[in-house]
Amino acid sequence: MAEDSEKIGLDDVIDGMADIGSQKDRVSVGDIQEKIGERSFGPFLFIPAMIEISPVGGIPGLPTMLAVIVILVSAQMLLGRKHFWLPAFLANRSVSGNKLKNAMDRIQPLVRWTDKIIHERLSWATEALYMRVVALLCILLALTVPPLELIPFASTAPFGTIGLFGLALMAKDGLLVLIGMAFAAGAFILGYVSLV
Repeated sequence: MAEDSEKIGLDDVIDGMADIGSQKDRVSVGDIQEKIGERSFGPFLFIPAMIEISPVGGIPGLPTMLAVIVILVSAQMLLGRKHFWLPAFLANRSVSGNKLKNAMDRIQPLVRWTDKIIHERLSWATEALYMRVVALLCILLALTVPPLELIPFASTAPFGTIGLFGLALMAKDGLLVLIGMAFAAGAFILGYVSLV
């Protein structure tokens, strides 16, 4: 896979995930990391979000595990690392290959449509400073997931925004970065208002 300094094809990422699912009975996080590469921060924000949003995301405990992955990857992005590392206890976690393939197949039509409308633009919003803001927002969004997991599929909302950020990084699309920031701000405001 390409590095984050280049545009990464969304179709390629989803096809790669489906391929792993068809080849293995169980697909570990490490398998996914090996397929995508350790320098691909965008896909490693996008893929956990897509897994959570898919029917696979209903597996108890999975959204929280995916949130931990997002936090670890985002923290390393925030620190300006050029590649990311995952501890063995996460890298060895796995899901059914068949379920993963089916989930990727289900979102493939949406992915093909999305791939046609996203493109490189507003490059100033994909520079280092903005990427650090994106990383911080992804951490904050992921921290909301464990309590939301008590409500079925409630964690889809923060993961949707995290997925948007991952997509923005892959496509080098600054407009998506700004939209994601607006969504994140709206989510935090709604969360604050509901607690007051």
